[in-house]
Amino acid sequence: MADPAVRTDRVVIVGAGLGALYAALVLAPRPVLMISPDPLGQGASSAWAQGGVAAAMAAPDSAECHAADTLRAGAGTVDPAIARMVTREARAHILELTRLGAPFDRDGAGGYVLSREAAHSFARVVRVKGDQAGAEIMRALLAAIRATPSVQVLEGWVATGLIRDGARVAGLRLAHAAGSADVALGAPAVLIAGGGAGGLYAVTTNPPRIRGEAMGMAARAGAVIADAEFVQFHPTAIATGTDPAPLATEALRGEGAVLIDAQGRRFMPDLHPDADLAPRDIVARGVYACASPALDCRAIPDLAARFPAVAAACARAGIDPTRQPIPVAAAAHYHMGGIATDSDGCSSLPGLWACGEAASTGLHGANRLASNGLLEALVFARRAALSIAARTPPGEGAPVALPRPAPTPLPDPTLIADLRAAMTGGAGVLRDDAGLRMALTRIAAIEAACDSPRLRNMTATATLICAAALMRRESRGAHCRTDHPDTLPQAARSRLTLDRALALRDASSLTPERL
Repeated sequence: MADPAVRTDRVVIVGAGLGALYAALVLAPRPVLMISPDPLGQGASSAWAQGGVAAAMAAPDSAECHAADTLRAGAGTVDPAIARMVTREARAHILELTRLGAPFDRDGAGGYVLSREAAHSFARVVRVKGDQAGAEIMRALLAAIRATPSVQVLEGWVATGLIRDGARVAGLRLAHAAGSADVALGAPAVLIAGGGAGGLYAVTTNPPRIRGEAMGMAARAGAVIADAEFVQFHPTAIATGTDPAPLATEALRGEGAVLIDAQGRRFMPDLHPDADLAPRDIVARGVYACASPALDCRAIPDLAARFPAVAAACARAGIDPTRQPIPVAAAAHYHMGGIATDSDGCSSLPGLWACGEAASTGLHGANRLASNGLLEALVFARRAALSIAARTPPGEGAPVALPRPAPTPLPDPTLIADLRAAMTGGAGVLRDDAGLRMALTRIAAIEAACDSPRLRNMTATATLICAAALMRRESRGAHCRTDHPDTLPQAARSRLTLDRALALRDASSLTPERL
């Protein structure tokens, strides 16, 4: 390991979303350094989450029922022990967020207002102002972070790579978000909470920076990646040509909105017994197959007051959802895959932990249950923080001051656009052998055209998604192979290293039988 330019005894957290903030609070008063590409509170997927946090908060619901729904939605690859653990801990996290100031919707008796979303057998999604859960929870956590002197935040910096000392992660490389040379920072522990990979696709609901860089960085350091092929496409992104696409929350369908075609006919009752509240993968494929899908919300009273984010997005597009259906499209929304972790957020590399969408814990399986994403981030942020505290000696926590690196250009936006097009064309809602191989070939060419570590983090994640999808010759959950439409009787999670994925990419002309 080359000697880092700067060393710290602070725990370094990559990211500034819900998982990162929550972990920093759990670690307090242990000194923490958070790496935030944007001003704190901006640019994180968590703040865009509309539905809320799933938790069994009232009878007759229970943690066991929540776990059963999670297993059922996950199409056979959910880890049952993880599902039981997470759902049992869910209520405590809602109460903790309430203590921290999250203004969850309450009824006249003081109980939590609960909404029902797709594939849930009960109304169990705790929400804020209808569709403001992510933003309001983040606001409460940010206030707590600003009042916590043990947390230092480096705004305007991104992590571009991990530093290893033998098998152990011993620090990371940082650069200005606006483009610069790298600075090496030695650290006793690194927690990656840097978001998912939705921005690798041409149509996404994720913030612009969320392009798989966190997962790719870990993969390039040798971390095992799990379930990379499982990308969830949200069926009701508002289709107005905006990048990223605004989201029409699933809670709308829980309140009576229905999907219709160009003739005004409902099409989901023909595809699943639960119709518009079927699991997301089924609804997404139904929307994808429809020529002009739209979400009819005209039966929902007081929509603007109950779902202000949706109403505002529609207003910006000149749509009145009380009078006309909302055009929708299936958009890359959530990555079930990520850095493989155990129940304490530990990765396959000593010194590296992960939580949130950058991680793959076994909770989501092949198809994430709605509103389990924020819940998973909370549960594993706390568990990772406690694990780090138990395994890392405390330090004095002197503030970190980084040298000013020379500016360098950002990756060519044309190459990023090409990468997004390749992923949408080859590894989108529907996949097949030829399309995945073509995507891998295009990813290799894009990677060869630029030596930027940030682009290489993106192409690493894209390669892992496509390679894992090529290896899974069946259809399961969000992974739909038109050339392998059946689901195999034996369900198994996938685990892959970048070296193995690159070997598959290099051999992309091989026949499927030789993979």
